[in-house]
Amino acid sequence: MAARRGRGTAARRRRKARLKSAVIGGGVLLAFLVAYWSAVWPYVTAALLLGGIGTISWWLWRTDRSVRARDHRWRQDEEVRAGRRTLAEVDAMTGTEFEELVASLCRRDGCTEVRRVGGSHDNGADVLGRLPDGRTMVVQCKRYAPSSTIASRELRDLLGARVHFRADVAVFVTTTRFSRPSEKFAVEHGILAVHRDHLGLWNNGASLLSLSGVSGRGQGDSRHRARWKQAYGK
Repeated sequence: MAARRGRGTAARRRRKARLKSAVIGGGVLLAFLVAYWSAVWPYVTAALLLGGIGTISWWLWRTDRSVRARDHRWRQDEEVRAGRRTLAEVDAMTGTEFEELVASLCRRDGCTEVRRVGGSHDNGADVLGRLPDGRTMVVQCKRYAPSSTIASRELRDLLGARVHFRADVAVFVTTTRFSRPSEKFAVEHGILAVHRDHLGLWNNGASLLSLSGVSGRGQGDSRHRARWKQAYGK
């Protein structure tokens, strides 16, 4: 017991000694600054200025890292949620929900300035934004029954929207397939046409730009179309 009291007394003495040394050192420094202020003030000011700049830079760096980390987590969550959707769930969506899905997939792929504009006066556009390479895009979304087909006139409407919004790229996304004439029209006019099969790939992780090489095509041969009609009733 006495030994513990002795150790406690020694520790208090050391703390008092350190405090006394700090006070004396601070006093000496203050006296030095007062005595030689006219000579040292530029250096003191510069040190304070550099310290302030360093503190602000550190705060901005930490804030940027925090924002980037939150954005990365959000994109990962979006990818997980997108990967869990099935085309049957997409078929059950409303038109607005489908447009929101397409917009979220665009954001997931790094598109910027993405916004849904679909409505009664949408001028042929449902989603607008910029591709990761900076090109502007206009997107038309059609959530039709899988037994339907997309006619050429709907792609012509999208071309009008591309002109109206002065977009670089036109994208047509649907839950069904394109007719032969509309598929040909999309290829001839540089429309990125995403039919049901490609929507499934996009929904499960493929990027939008990776589909551009097969735009509108890849709907299979006559046997594939026969299976399609058998599955969806047309």
